[in-house]
Amino acid sequence: MKTCISLCIAAIGLISFSYAQEKLEIDTSLSQLKWSGEYTFYFGGHDGTINFKEGYFVKSEDVITGGEFVIDMHSIKCDDIKTADANKSLVDHLKDPDFFDVAKFPEAKLKINSVNYHDPTHMKIFADLTIKGITLPIDFQAEVDFHKAQMTTKFKIDRMRWGISYNSKMRDGAISDAIAFEVTLNLKKINK
Repeated sequence: MKTCISLCIAAIGLISFSYAQEKLEIDTSLSQLKWSGEYTFYFGGHDGTINFKEGYFVKSEDVITGGEFVIDMHSIKCDDIKTADANKSLVDHLKDPDFFDVAKFPEAKLKINSVNYHDPTHMKIFADLTIKGITLPIDFQAEVDFHKAQMTTKFKIDRMRWGISYNSKMRDGAISDAIAFEVTLNLKKINK
């Protein structure tokens, strides 16, 4: 009898918890992920974009507490090289095994585990980032604009930790181990 009562209480608690959470989907056509990589020994580098495949925030009691975002690695683009052949060459190289190995790992993922709020619009996010099948913890600062239904952030990762191991043999062509990301996430508009 006690076991039955305990199970009923646990079930009610789970149902209440699931109703307290809300899933807020992002608009992938309006959300943006910019990347940039710099040369190690002189100024310059490359930059571009990658598309989100899907994603959502978890909202609990009017604050963001989690979320998960899937990135389509096939969509990687370079914005700074204007010559078509050179641009294609770089993008193909970024998709190679010594960079993102897109044929084997077509998706990357960011999963928000927890959020520490500094104030109602500024926060520190603790997440797991999966690239090339390797999942590692990261943290970064973010800001929410409630009027635009938008979150923005900038952060860098050490690419070597995720096995993005390309290393030019030429000193002048060496690229930094840091990859920078600038992210804008826009929520889907709800038609009322």
